[in-house]
Amino acid sequence: MHTSEFVVQGMSCGGCETSVREAVSQLPEVTDVQVSAQSGRLAVTGQQPVDDAAVLAAVDAAGYRASSV
Repeated sequence: MHTSEFVVQGMSCGGCETSVREAVSQLPEVTDVQVSAQSGRLAVTGQQPVDDAAVLAAVDAAGYRASSV
């Protein structure tokens, strides 16, 4: 398993977490998503290394900004 971590800006509630989780979970290589509005952290796990650009694009499509840690 490979896990990548990101910092997400703009999340403030459980609904924000759900939006980000749903967007990132749709990526084909992703097997698990952990997200916290409180810490602003996103951890994405996959069987293979996850495409950071795809994760960042998914977060952007959900209406938030992310950067790699």
